[in-house]
Amino acid sequence: MVDFTLTDEQRSMREMAHDFAEKEIRPVAWEYDRDGTWPQALVEKAWELGLMNNHFPEEYGGAGLGYLEGCLIEEELAWGCSGISTSLTCNGLATAPIILAASEELKKEYLGRLAEAPLLASFCLTEPDAGSDVSGMKTTAVRKGDKWVINGSKCFITNGEYANWYTVYAKTDKEAGHRGISCFLVPRDAGVIVDKHEDKMGQRASNTATVVFNDVEIPADHLVGEENKGFKIAMMTLDRTRPGVAAMATGVARAAMEFAIEYSKQRVQFGVPIAMHQAIQFIIADMSTKVHLSRLATWHSAVLLDQGKRNTLESSHAKRFAADSAMEVTTDAVQVYGGYGFIKEYKVEKLMRDAKILQLYEGTAQIQRLVIARETLLPRRVEAPAPAAA
Repeated sequence: MVDFTLTDEQRSMREMAHDFAEKEIRPVAWEYDRDGTWPQALVEKAWELGLMNNHFPEEYGGAGLGYLEGCLIEEELAWGCSGISTSLTCNGLATAPIILAASEELKKEYLGRLAEAPLLASFCLTEPDAGSDVSGMKTTAVRKGDKWVINGSKCFITNGEYANWYTVYAKTDKEAGHRGISCFLVPRDAGVIVDKHEDKMGQRASNTATVVFNDVEIPADHLVGEENKGFKIAMMTLDRTRPGVAAMATGVARAAMEFAIEYSKQRVQFGVPIAMHQAIQFIIADMSTKVHLSRLATWHSAVLLDQGKRNTLESSHAKRFAADSAMEVTTDAVQVYGGYGFIKEYKVEKLMRDAKILQLYEGTAQIQRLVIARETLLPRRVEAPAPAAA
């Protein structure tokens, strides 16, 4: 039986996240967006409430929540502000490779840090010349005795300026393409340099930075998983985190739809509220369909993970559709507002700017289509178990 009816506990978690978004995030979201400031106070409050790191297994200090529960929380936080939500939830991306493949010692030490204090971690994959083409990365890691020495730089790193540690991908075999990539855990105090703060179009309350590794030495045991198996770890990570991005996109689209509905009932043209005009009704109806289907695709991709099944195709479906829908819905919300939607005094323009990055990070819409095409042309059984950690 297929049933997406939420349990009382799941509804309670969603309500708690919504209350936090409504009472703590929404009142300051547009101020943070305008100034591009870091929401440290919200990080601390969210950590205290357990809205961060809830995906950690209980033995490492987490709540051990499932992927569906995580998506419920992320939709609500992004409804409040997707920039702030990105700041609060990015630990999930940095820690997924650790949970998947790191040694018990690394898990206890570094997951424990995040569980014991409101600290952050960053996921470092993208480089100036290696975005969608991961195999083109130039960052290297060379084994020297009982150390790894890392050299290179990573760009567009979420929470990069504030991270306590970094999950870093580097070439350990320069000639092997994506088969020569390894994954490492790099503490900030090993000598990581924050080189550049990005001034972004949207999600301005999230921190995005370039981080540099100049002869950064880490212990040999800070290799995550096996040498030259990092690409597999990265792909398994993204399968697990793309449902969360889809949930965020759903939250942004839902927020834009709600603003558009409210405005359409208040704005009078030709003697009646514009909500009475069929042209506007059709826009609102399309918004509602896209939000509804985005949520269903998101939940499906998360539930497969909770069932221990492979979700590569479904997570790409969800991420692609929800992100594209968020861009469409926020653009249409601006259209409903007319000229006022183009003015910063009105809140929908922020949502439109925020939505764009959802089509870009954690795999562009085009990369999702490549994954979908590959999985569709060479299908695997959906009920197959998820691959073992590398």
